Amino acid sequence: MKSIVVRAFGGPENMVLENRSDPEPGPGEVLVRQAFAGVNFADISQRQGRTRGSGTQYETDLPYVPGNEASGEVEALGAGVEGFAPGDRVAYRGVFGAYCEKAAVPAQSLVHVPAGVDLKTAAAVLTHGMTAHYVTHDAYPVAVGDWVIVHAAAGGTGGLVTQMAKRRGATVIATASTAQKLDHALSLGADHLINYAEEDFEETCRAIPGFDGLHAALDNVSAATFEQNLKLMRPLGTLVIFGASSGPIPPFDLQRLNALGSLAIRRTNLKHYVLTRAALERRSAAVFDMVRDGLKVTVAGVFPLAEVGAAHDLITSRGSIGKVLLEI
Repeated sequence: MKSIVVRAFGGPENMVLENRSDPEPGPGEVLVRQAFAGVNFADISQRQGRTRGSGTQYETDLPYVPGNEASGEVEALGAGVEGFAPGDRVAYRGVFGAYCEKAAVPAQSLVHVPAGVDLKTAAAVLTHGMTAHYVTHDAYPVAVGDWVIVHAAAGGTGGLVTQMAKRRGATVIATASTAQKLDHALSLGADHLINYAEEDFEETCRAIPGFDGLHAALDNVSAATFEQNLKLMRPLGTLVIFGASSGPIPPFDLQRLNALGSLAIRRTNLKHYVLTRAALERRSAAVFDMVRDGLKVTVAGVFPLAEVGAAHDLITSRGSIGKVLLEI
């Protein structure tokens, strides 16, 4: 089978297409013939051998196959696997080694892709969609009448957060860095648009008619937006941080949350919201149901496996709108 292999940390040229032996599914594993693999910022950081400010290492032993999410069809079952059969359409996340034609995946990490959802959409929406779902349904249960701000609202996750917050009845303020991205956020239902490259988003929020503070800020930018998020909160407001594209937040005195109005901050990670098989099935099913009900899943680009470097370059350019995929 064909795989992308990284044998040295560095630039995209270090990702090489190689032929490798087909994997054999072990006990509890499923052999998946892959259709699409998702491409993420984390893949780029891992390839570069970087670490996050939080101390979580992207670096891994060399050589390795990048990627941690994909969709495809079941080809074979390992011993003891139940609930799956050859030919089933499936998707997964959180299992490394996805940039390849076939992968042996733990059955507990797989979900069925229902009728009405194609494999390209499944690969594009599973991780981002479940993230947006827990952000708007659990980390902060958005309610009718809430005012929320969504940063990077045209991104793969931000666009889904925007849509889910609107579905739950919120007034959504969307921020993005270009007019094109703001137009996209508007098409997803955002009520108010702020170009943070040209405007001070705190001042612009305060000038919106009817604005009286945020019930929640739903943020995957982190450091660059942190202080202004807090200043815009109404008493008892909640800041949900689910990413850190601008870097980690410096050390912070929790007593400030008292003075600002008994605010709450949650620093979240999808893995904690799908810890059990039941939670994974429930949340993925909810996302797929939304897709069948009209949730818009935007794909920025689809690249063949051999052009993985171009896929990484599109993400690092920060010009993409939506999810980047590899077609395998």
